[in-house]
Amino acid sequence: MSAPESVFPRLEHRLPSVSKPIQYVGGELNSTVKDWDCGAGTEAGETVRWALMYPDAYEVGLPNQGVQILYEVLNEREWILAERTYAVWPDMERVLREGDEHGPIPQFTVDGHRPVRAFDVLGLSFSTELGYTNMLNALDLAGIPLHAADRTGDDPVVLAGGHAAFNPEPIADFLDAAVLGDGEEVVLAISEVVREWKAQGRPAGDMPSPRDELLRRLAVSGGVYVPKFYDVSYGADGAISSVVPNVPGVPFRVTKHTLMDLDAWPYPAKPLVPLAETVHERFSVEIFRGCTRGCRFCQAGMITRPVRERSIETIGAMVENGIRKSGFEEVGLLSLSSADHTEIGEVAKGLADRYEGQNVSLSLPSTRVDAFNINLANEFSRNGRRSGLTFAPEGGSERMRKVINKMVTEEDLIRTVAAAYSHGWRQVKLYFMCGLPTETDEDVLQIADLAKRVIAKGREVSGRNDVRCTVSIGGFVPKPHTPFQWAAQLDHETTDERLRKLRDTVREDKKYGRAIGFRYHDGKPGIIEGLLSRGDRRVGRVIEQVWRDGGRFDGWSEHFSYDRWVAACEQALGALAPVEGGGVVDLDWYTTRERGYDEVLPWDHLDSGLDKDWLWADWEDALAVADGSSDVEVEDCRWTPCYDCGVCPEMGTEIQIGPTGRQLLPLSVV
Repeated sequence: MSAPESVFPRLEHRLPSVSKPIQYVGGELNSTVKDWDCGAGTEAGETVRWALMYPDAYEVGLPNQGVQILYEVLNEREWILAERTYAVWPDMERVLREGDEHGPIPQFTVDGHRPVRAFDVLGLSFSTELGYTNMLNALDLAGIPLHAADRTGDDPVVLAGGHAAFNPEPIADFLDAAVLGDGEEVVLAISEVVREWKAQGRPAGDMPSPRDELLRRLAVSGGVYVPKFYDVSYGADGAISSVVPNVPGVPFRVTKHTLMDLDAWPYPAKPLVPLAETVHERFSVEIFRGCTRGCRFCQAGMITRPVRERSIETIGAMVENGIRKSGFEEVGLLSLSSADHTEIGEVAKGLADRYEGQNVSLSLPSTRVDAFNINLANEFSRNGRRSGLTFAPEGGSERMRKVINKMVTEEDLIRTVAAAYSHGWRQVKLYFMCGLPTETDEDVLQIADLAKRVIAKGREVSGRNDVRCTVSIGGFVPKPHTPFQWAAQLDHETTDERLRKLRDTVREDKKYGRAIGFRYHDGKPGIIEGLLSRGDRRVGRVIEQVWRDGGRFDGWSEHFSYDRWVAACEQALGALAPVEGGGVVDLDWYTTRERGYDEVLPWDHLDSGLDKDWLWADWEDALAVADGSSDVEVEDCRWTPCYDCGVCPEMGTEIQIGPTGRQLLPLSVV
């Protein structure tokens, strides 16, 4: 295949007409541009080419760790070429669509400025469902047919991954394939299948087309989900009645991928350094993957099990390498609950000792109230700025925290913030959710009482009046593969009314009101996220309609239009045939309706390893705790016996934690 021409000469003279043109230029430190036929001299003589997309703006997409890791893992193989592409802003979209004398300019990669359609695979990483319209826009700009059924051998395989891919059904019509779980190993396995198929001359086998044969080979592995190979039927009540494979050899359930031994995969080893300002200006090291705290609302904790820690030596080596290769002066130690690492104290002290007197600051972005201690905080602020501390009680009342299994008491929180304020911190941020199952107005109003107690305690222990507390509130969205996947979502009117009452309660308090900051989003975007997170294939028509009506960047409040989504739901869902639940399903049916145990959920054929009966029992436990008939608490199985969620035996995995007893040594002088 001859190398496609770079579109940059067609683009360059138009860059001054768009905002932040630097985001389209490429050439970042540690980026890679390989020869189009880099695999020509290898044993198979074939090159496999990936375009990796984070479907949001450059400033959000470039720091994304998942894309950076896959970009590096793929490019390390001499026969694989991987480049990156991001969603373009509306001004650049106009430039691309207007084009020049040669026609429209296609969606391009920022590395080689090659047309996305020329690649073998377009891999999209979705951390939020609100990026779906950006995906459709990128496909259209690339000249790739929106619907998988319309694609030919000239089009790349469109593949989704990331947390939202655990229910890819709303975008099933637009995807060729999806993968669940960790991507490091599976992208290489997919590349092997593509290379072998190309080396054999792109055969069709017994399938209708060569493209279908490639997809069949991916699907029969059991680890790649190909939506077109599954038929979905619906009952008269609108719910799914069955999901059945329609090609021999394709499994009934597709399993997630779990990377064991994170020490063997110390990526990113060559972190990308952005040319334009991005949302995170730091080098991040993932210190462990997975979480077994058992918070019932948390999809990330449920789908990333089991816990797998990186060793203290690997963390130290990754931090040192990343600082040297990138020049970043801040290092974030990432995980779902970083202070839970069994050696976090040793990690913090070792890194603080190692970089004492240097311009390197360390941060711990996610900290549980009950895992925090002041020694840890002091170590992390020793070499750098003393930024605010963030804690997430999630529920405003003790009852609510028991319902969601976030076992943090009010006293835990007050004790923790007292320690922080008494040791010189002036700012604490508290994160809560509104709209949790069984929640009442009173549960939410207790957030105000908690914030006032925090300020009062801060003033008492510090002897100062300039302490502040910021209350940040997000709307709860029920997610697949969690105990709350059956829950009714709270309507946006009630959400907004509760938050208005809370805001007024805080502002009316003359003694504490000015010391409490208040941030929240209105309830409307959460309803649409709920539609997309628990939707089925019929929701694809809604997404397409929204995109055709101008929907882009729905994760950005200034671009989001609730009315556009509501109109699209009425139009697209109202036009469904009777056999597909026409007249039954609407926006409320997907969002504010509680599900029953017997209902077939759109993602039931996608296996996260979690036992459905265990999830249901945990949902029933939550309801029992809510009405006071039970006081059950789900312990963290890292420290207690297994409680049979199903993941380890189902996935052939096990929890991997320390402590190792080792420590970080000072850096040797070369």
